Amino acid sequence: MTQKKKPYLRILTPPDDLSEIMKKVRRFRYAKVRRILVILILVILAVCGTYLLMKNQVYGTARISAQYSGNISDTSNYAQFADGIVRYNRDGVAFLDKKNEERWIQPTQIQNPLIVVRDESFAVADNGGNSIMVFSEEGLKGEIETTLPIEKIVISNQGIVSVLLRNETSPTIMTYDATGNILAEMQISTGTTGYPTAMGMSDDGTTLAVSYLFFDGTAIKSRVVYYNFGEAGQENADNIVFSEEYDNTIMGEIFFMGGGRSVAVGDNSFTICRGTDAPEVVKTVTLDQEIQSVFHSDEYIGLILLNREKSGYELRLYNRNGEQMISRGIPGMYDNAKIDGDEIIMYDGSRCCIVTVTGIIKFDGDLDVDVLDMSRAFGINRYYVMSVDELRVIYLTK
Repeated sequence: MTQKKKPYLRILTPPDDLSEIMKKVRRFRYAKVRRILVILILVILAVCGTYLLMKNQVYGTARISAQYSGNISDTSNYAQFADGIVRYNRDGVAFLDKKNEERWIQPTQIQNPLIVVRDESFAVADNGGNSIMVFSEEGLKGEIETTLPIEKIVISNQGIVSVLLRNETSPTIMTYDATGNILAEMQISTGTTGYPTAMGMSDDGTTLAVSYLFFDGTAIKSRVVYYNFGEAGQENADNIVFSEEYDNTIMGEIFFMGGGRSVAVGDNSFTICRGTDAPEVVKTVTLDQEIQSVFHSDEYIGLILLNREKSGYELRLYNRNGEQMISRGIPGMYDNAKIDGDEIIMYDGSRCCIVTVTGIIKFDGDLDVDVLDMSRAFGINRYYVMSVDELRVIYLTK
């Protein structure tokens, strides 16, 4: 008799209702996605926590990560520009990469180099001389020759330059495009208007703000005037779109920030204006301490104040709305201070102090080299330090 074989395969008939099976499949998929999301969130939290811990940590030592030497004149000065560094002296202007190698060099014959830098352009002028050279990241854009000695210059992103030309009785403010064509000329009467003490230019070059110092009897006053050379100022006398007087103070600095804001800084106060076509005062901040120095970015206004009630100095930081962000004592006075991202970098000789915008003194120490310029480098707690003969990359450690 033959044996009857049993088949190993069974034919399953699908149930009439597939909804239960689909629900189970969806639950399985959702559970898998949730597990992946939980893992990703934990990884992100761990990375962010580590970053914040390192970012807000207090460090006491600066170690060298890399050194790039060069045959450099000991009379050179430096300025941060775009993604590189500008080196300038009497003999030339060079644009360097972050390994201290020249991208381009422009020979010059300038006795007293004076530099002004914006995001997309910079200019080097002969302070007391007659020459101005306008540059972009690609190199020389144009040259300007003036008829009177240069005292102050400002520049826009496009390379438009306004220059105060020195003349004891009748100083002149000239505005040029990058190639040297005259765009505007203003003859200043010191007897009626006052003597220009500070200038600032908007990003697009259409608005020029000037602070004038004058005497009303025996009282010292400042007058801040905004000139608009676009359509907004064409119908106004002398292109003036705003003017404000300030008693018993010298408005010694004016600059433009992001968001169409501009700031005029006096002895113990500063005023924020909004707009360029028709500027209006949005806030005046009066301080009970003397302002020693001021620095800024598009987001923040930094002040170093002299502490009157106790020895030392105070660092204050405001946002562009004039709201105070931090106020804290610092260990000394620094000749150089800048805001780089979310950090304040101060240095003088080999001394350096780095403070975050949240008020944490991240580093206070000696860099073992006289610093000519310093800026943040790629990575956490890494910085470029330019000295007379080399570029260093340093990192902070405990």
